[in-house]
Amino acid sequence: MDKRQLRAELKRQLLELTNGRHREKSEKACENLISTPQFQHSSVVMIFLSLPYETDTTPAILNAWQNGKTIAVPKVIWQQKYMIPVKIDTLETGFSTEIGGLRNPVEGSPVRLEEIDLVVVPGLAFDRKGNRLGTGNAYYDKFFENKNLVATRCGLAFSEQLIDSIPADEYDKPMDLLVTDEEIIYFNNSGRGE
Repeated sequence: MDKRQLRAELKRQLLELTNGRHREKSEKACENLISTPQFQHSSVVMIFLSLPYETDTTPAILNAWQNGKTIAVPKVIWQQKYMIPVKIDTLETGFSTEIGGLRNPVEGSPVRLEEIDLVVVPGLAFDRKGNRLGTGNAYYDKFFENKNLVATRCGLAFSEQLIDSIPADEYDKPMDLLVTDEEIIYFNNSGRGE
């Protein structure tokens, strides 16, 4: 199965989760994320705003704010095909709804890359080597190429999104750890996740 077919199949499976099951699995995945030293010791966390089929990051964002952390989210610049981290202080206002239901911040001050301690990354699938299958637009891979970004890379997903193997090339950036609703897996890809 090639990447395109794999993406379609995984998205279909994720959309079949009932609302209650999706919420329950999201809460457990966020609890696991919050329990990691990488999250607990971070001052600035960059985290994605979930699409309908992705792990809902709201519990982790609220926990971060309650503990005095700064939350940055990706602001996608469609014309130039890249994203920048911007600080947000609410999940209620200040977003436009874009392609596929993506909430894109319309305001918020940019966060310097070197200030980010942890980047929480979505994906359609992950494997046990830290490889990630995204949507195919390479926004995160391009973002991770920036030399000023030394943050720990953490995938956040449901256990169903952990698969045996993902085809990866030199442009694909592996994760340092993966958090699901069932486990936390550390990878030895850069030493930053330890």
